[in-house]
Amino acid sequence: MDTAFTDFSARKLRQLTARLRECAGGLSTDELWRRATEEQNSIGNLLLHLAGNVRQWIVAGIGGAEDIREREREFSTRGGMEAGELLARLEAVIEEAVGIIERLTPERLAERVRIQRYDLTVLEAVYHVVEHFSQHTGQVIVLARLATGANFDFYGHLARPGEHGERTP
Repeated sequence: MDTAFTDFSARKLRQLTARLRECAGGLSTDELWRRATEEQNSIGNLLLHLAGNVRQWIVAGIGGAEDIREREREFSTRGGMEAGELLARLEAVIEEAVGIIERLTPERLAERVRIQRYDLTVLEAVYHVVEHFSQHTGQVIVLARLATGANFDFYGHLARPGEHGERTP
């Protein structure tokens, strides 16, 4: 039971990353960087933001790497990268973060860290990252549906009697 939180957090980040790849992986450059209004983010911006956030909070904040985040660039970028490049960058950060999360001990989860200007426990930092990642994944799913008309069937197995896969919760 002492690894239930870290195991689930790692699985959830990998699951959500796979959903991002499914939704964004086939988008054209135009679809990837399209903004409904200048004040809204594109899918590309959200992928940059997720990579920056996870790296800052988990890799640097918990793992001790140098914090090299340029948060404003995550939102001001208007193109220049294809979906495959953005997703590869995100997946590399996720794998690094998952490795850190999987090695956390119960004692370490109770330790206090300072990330951005927040003073919180390591457990709270991991929880924040998973929650934040989930919220933005939902935004990407909606934006990809609007851009392509695709229906990403992440819960279709629930409608089939007797079948329940590992895709969810």
